[in-house]
Amino acid sequence: MKLDIYQKSGKKSSKKIELNDDIFGIEPNEHCIYLSVSSEMAAMRQGTHSSKTRSEVAGSGAKPWRQKGTGRARVGSIRNPSRVHGSKAFGPKPHSYSKKINKKVKQLARKSVLSQKILENKIIVVDSIIPGTFKTKEFIQIITNLKISDKKITILAETVDDNLYLSSRNLKNLCLVPVASASTYDLMDCQILLISESSISILNNQLS
Repeated sequence: MKLDIYQKSGKKSSKKIELNDDIFGIEPNEHCIYLSVSSEMAAMRQGTHSSKTRSEVAGSGAKPWRQKGTGRARVGSIRNPSRVHGSKAFGPKPHSYSKKINKKVKQLARKSVLSQKILENKIIVVDSIIPGTFKTKEFIQIITNLKISDKKITILAETVDDNLYLSSRNLKNLCLVPVASASTYDLMDCQILLISESSISILNNQLS
């Protein structure tokens, strides 16, 4: 499979890039995508929520009054969950939300997303995405030339160059990701995948 290569001016280059059919031409597996994205989203949760149990809440451990003879209900502790200023019954405690999935499932999920984007014509390959300066208006001109300024864009770059990072960091609906560490969620969460020519070979080697 071959794909056109665009220049920063928005014009098609005379050459095309070869895409590996085993990565960009498979039938998308939606269940693997679901498992991978679910795992990545769960891993983002800190899991640091905590509430106090009976042993942790402030207050005496003594029995407030004797068991019998007062005419009142029996009470064993003023830190009981049913009392004001008492503890929390079955409250949250810190724990990990991580979900383990197999390496092959993660790999198939990324291949599936890339193949889906190809089917929907949502991948644009450019010969070089790095602007000449760190000015935001120069980067805006690049995406305007490519006619994608109104889209949600994920940029896959071989390296995050200073000019590329500084010129794109203030733009909304734009995410810059090193291609080697791009997750399934990074690939999914966009309308356009903007990939540099050198990044395609990294994807071919990484996912083959």
